[in-house]
Amino acid sequence: MTSRCWLLLVPIALWAASLEDRINFILSGSGAARRAQWGIHIVDARTGETLCARASDHYFVPASNTKLFSTALALSRLGPDHRFRTRILAPHSPDASGRVRGNLILLGGGDPTLSARAVPYRKGPIQGDPLAAIEELARHCFEHGLRVVEGDITGDDTAYAWEPAPDGWSQDDATWEYGAPVSALTLNDNAFSLILRPGARAGDPARVRLNPGIEYYYIDNRVRTEAGVEPRVEIERRPGSKELRLTGAVTPGWKGETKILAVDDPALYAAAAFRQALARMGVRIMGQAAARHRFAGDDEERNYDGYVELASRTSPPLVEILRIINKVSQNLHAELVLREVGRARHGDGVGREAGLKELEAFLSEAGIDRNEYRFEDGSGLSRLTLVTPETVVKLLLQMYRGPHRDAWISLMPVGGEDGTLAARFSGNPTGRRVHAKTGSLSHVSGLSGYLDAPSGARVFSILVNNYRGTADEIRATIDKICIEALQ
Repeated sequence: MTSRCWLLLVPIALWAASLEDRINFILSGSGAARRAQWGIHIVDARTGETLCARASDHYFVPASNTKLFSTALALSRLGPDHRFRTRILAPHSPDASGRVRGNLILLGGGDPTLSARAVPYRKGPIQGDPLAAIEELARHCFEHGLRVVEGDITGDDTAYAWEPAPDGWSQDDATWEYGAPVSALTLNDNAFSLILRPGARAGDPARVRLNPGIEYYYIDNRVRTEAGVEPRVEIERRPGSKELRLTGAVTPGWKGETKILAVDDPALYAAAAFRQALARMGVRIMGQAAARHRFAGDDEERNYDGYVELASRTSPPLVEILRIINKVSQNLHAELVLREVGRARHGDGVGREAGLKELEAFLSEAGIDRNEYRFEDGSGLSRLTLVTPETVVKLLLQMYRGPHRDAWISLMPVGGEDGTLAARFSGNPTGRRVHAKTGSLSHVSGLSGYLDAPSGARVFSILVNNYRGTADEIRATIDKICIEALQ
């Protein structure tokens, strides 16, 4: 037999092979894929028949596939129309001179939308004023007659227990936006942009600007402008410190760089922003920005009996928030909705554990045994969270067959179209029949969701751990598997 005839027989043999065999052939074509740990489970959505199972009952770190569980829980327990509320409280109404004696309370209710993000979800970069919601609350207070506050501006995030970082998050995560601390009082995703530009001439310090321009961190800028250097900027913030130290060097013609950093105390940060917004309105504030937290196990209840409401803001419906979580893989928002479920079931002051307890009950109702998973967070940033591909598929089937099916599927990124799948599938139009959630950490990649195959919908989960190749190579292999499973 000639080599040409042999090559012709390979695709014919693959066409006649099972889906599992065809997937194994794809995995054999990549060195990085061959050495990685793969978990794959694909079933027919209508019958539940297994079409492919590869290590599907083994534990994997799921990364952001965890968000499938937290968002499914929130949609099912809270309903698509659930809303969050942020309130401004005072011990009494402003008197005839506009004066309030005592602290003004910025009371967080878990709302993740106090930011410039477009709601409903819209493709493209975030634009607009990140302080628009805070400015609106300040304006309403001014319109209520407020002119003087004889006390502090207190950011209160006691709706949830103060647990800024779940178990399994690394210390480095807390520096950056993707690992922003979890708080019931969240402003601008608890982050800010640090914008660096070179100085006017060699020898000058680099120029630094913050957006939003809130006076919160002290910036120790040691970045110099020097000719003939490789631009390099390092940022350091020690735990518990309010000092950001910038070191390195940049060239006069350097185009600049934007770093998105987390704030360490979101309630205090929001209070500082609100204080500045009131001052711009002409309100005189005698005190400072302050924060009030409630720690897990603390029995002390917040008591604002007799306080009056000067202003409030209600969030868009929950389903729009969940769509943002899954489309762009927003970690902080996923953590917030997990805690909101716990709060709805167990009251104020509870935290992550209450949300995880409700998740366990929810999964039990779906026929998923607690030995099939270990969850430490709602976002997947924890390296301690574990799940099997088979368990992910069980959840996806439960939601596919449930009362919120259409809303649920609408939360998923669409291949080659939007969210974290916008640039995937290399322009292959077949990829638009993939509706799935991505997941990514160091040496971890995943994709789980639904395939709109000609023979009927398929439910799948692909989890990859311990790969050494590039993330792009592993993702390309995952995409090939999805296209094959669509045949």
